[in-house]
Amino acid sequence: MRSGFHLPRVYPITDTRISGLSHAEQVALLADGGATLVQLRDKHASPSQFYDEAKAALEVANKRGVQLIINDRVDIALAIGAGGVHLGQDDLPPQAARRLLGDDAVIGYSTHSRSQLLEASELPVDYFAIGPIFPTATKQNPDPVVGWAGLRACREAIGDTTPLVGIGGISATNALEVIAAGADSVALIHGLLAEPQRISDNFRSFLASLPTLE
Repeated sequence: MRSGFHLPRVYPITDTRISGLSHAEQVALLADGGATLVQLRDKHASPSQFYDEAKAALEVANKRGVQLIINDRVDIALAIGAGGVHLGQDDLPPQAARRLLGDDAVIGYSTHSRSQLLEASELPVDYFAIGPIFPTATKQNPDPVVGWAGLRACREAIGDTTPLVGIGGISATNALEVIAAGADSVALIHGLLAEPQRISDNFRSFLASLPTLE
């Protein structure tokens, strides 16, 4: 893990279609709720549009003391000077991203099973995401559900030293159980953004409902 990097208990991910807001507006509202790290995710914008949105969001993040992580796009993260990237199985390999972004960048990596997690265990990343824990409508073609048993198996497989983020179908009714099953953090999209006027309050409520990280 990069020195100085602290994985938050609640890991918010932006989505302009769910929220109806720009990435910069979402970052501001999440920061108002207490977020210290936000991932920008946009599967629909063109590279130039996402670049412009990410640059504007970074200005907000810097003013609010929020670390900004870019989903998928290492080039955009590098171009705007973001805090790091979150990579999927089909994105640029983490080794290449590390060479481009340097040792101080935060790199996260998505996995969808115990076997994928074990295969990735030696990659130069700061945390792993595992999911979907539950059924999710956020992705058009989601991977098979991991479930409680899969999450526990993943935690046992990698031990306690590597941060693990649970993602997929997480809500106020199951977030605490996800932590109890072995996740260090819960990633949220719909559960935070579906009511745009309540984004700050929703984040604050999620954070208050979970035990603090030691």
